Amino acid sequence: MHHERIAILDYGSQYTRLITRRLRDLGAFGLVYGPTATAAEIQGADLRGIVLSGGPKSVLEAGAPDLDPAILELGVPILGVCYGQQLLARNAGGVIHRSAHREYGKAAIQVQGADSVLFHGLDPEQQVWMSHGDHVEQAPAGFTVTAKTPGVPVAAMENLALRRFAIQFHPEVTHTTHGAAILRNFLHACDMKLDWNAGHFIEEKLKDIRAQVGDGRVVLGLSGGVDSSVAALLLHQAIGKQLTCVFVDTGVMRKDEQLQVQEAFAPFDMQIRWKDAGAEFLGALAGVSDPEAKRKIIGKIFIDVFDREASQLKADFLAQGTLYPDVIESSGIGGAVLVKSHHNVGGLPDFMKLKLVEPLRELFKDEVRRVGLALGLPEDMVWRHPFPGPGLAVRIPGCVSPERVKILQNADAIFIEELRASGWYRTTSQCFAVLLPVMTVGIMGDERTYENMCALRAVTSEDFMTADWARLPHDLLEKVAQRIVNEVKGINRVVFDITSKPPATIEYE
Repeated sequence: MHHERIAILDYGSQYTRLITRRLRDLGAFGLVYGPTATAAEIQGADLRGIVLSGGPKSVLEAGAPDLDPAILELGVPILGVCYGQQLLARNAGGVIHRSAHREYGKAAIQVQGADSVLFHGLDPEQQVWMSHGDHVEQAPAGFTVTAKTPGVPVAAMENLALRRFAIQFHPEVTHTTHGAAILRNFLHACDMKLDWNAGHFIEEKLKDIRAQVGDGRVVLGLSGGVDSSVAALLLHQAIGKQLTCVFVDTGVMRKDEQLQVQEAFAPFDMQIRWKDAGAEFLGALAGVSDPEAKRKIIGKIFIDVFDREASQLKADFLAQGTLYPDVIESSGIGGAVLVKSHHNVGGLPDFMKLKLVEPLRELFKDEVRRVGLALGLPEDMVWRHPFPGPGLAVRIPGCVSPERVKILQNADAIFIEELRASGWYRTTSQCFAVLLPVMTVGIMGDERTYENMCALRAVTSEDFMTADWARLPHDLLEKVAQRIVNEVKGINRVVFDITSKPPATIEYE
């Protein structure tokens, strides 16, 4: 348990993750719980407040998610947002109406009275973001209406005696002009110190790791990505030589990947085993073109190789760089649709008799980066773009071979090098090259060529659930294309992918 916490009950809103993020940006640690969470599950000496999220259901429907009545007796402030407001109102005897038309988008609210806690110090008229089909028509007894719109008579309400607050709109989205200030006012009502930061996390997590591991030995798969790298440094600081990292070269990694990881971790005096299993992986991938088959092959071999190494080390624990978005997406918290399963969420194969250590399980990616910087991880490693678990195998549509991997490694390295040199690497979220299963005719040195086509992919994204293609300068793209065609034997044509997600995915397979 943490020194201070806000419990967020998720009723299936697409914005629940944003609530958590906004609270943490304000210095308050928030954790998401499902809609069936009980008072016993969320209570604790560290609990300072509760947020009830929005959701797609109607409180007027039979079987709609409800609230454990005992939660209202925990004695901490409660903020209901959208569905959460309607739930509080209905359960306290308020009147809920189905709106004649679903209200979605920007709206202007008028603040009522001068004693509101949520709107303290804010403009009397504000722009907010609405997304609802029902609304509170009449506030329950004991509640004061603190904001309205022409179509919503109770856009916000408060019961100061019970420290219960409710709003119809979403303060977590940027379209709500004073959303952060409203949330900050709620946190002040919760009497929070607002001191959640990387330093506090490290201090608390080191104690947690030592308490969980004791005298046991821990093994961690070090990939060179920011998640596993930060997890490795955190564990190293906590338990020192009890940790052994294993770097498995799958043969489908970025160019000079092992060398870069070795250089980054050289100053930390960590125990790292370097395993070259490229021949094993590439041999199993020979002739396989189906993307799911490739993923399964790589996943199985990686577990086999890693298990062999872990057995030799006689480890008791397996450490993973699982992040909070992985947990939310894989668990489908709050009745939200399960987006995807993650390779590092949900346990281990039955034959691996190891206990899990996941020190980053409660963090978002940007928080992980801040922790990495605080632990001394080099900036080049901290700001590395995500790299898929199956590696370059899913950036080579069709069959994978050592020759095609080498071609792609060289092209990708040029793209990343030029992005870094131009300053565009840090302003994009993920960039990479793809070796397409397409041969095209070209002319090089007055001779006809018939070689591969390479696609460049660059996207910007806040959470990788959606992504937009990055508007890279034409002169940068021209330079990258010229270098790839001139320096990488086997490629004679370069194209730039301008498809967003959706409809496309970020990766090609």
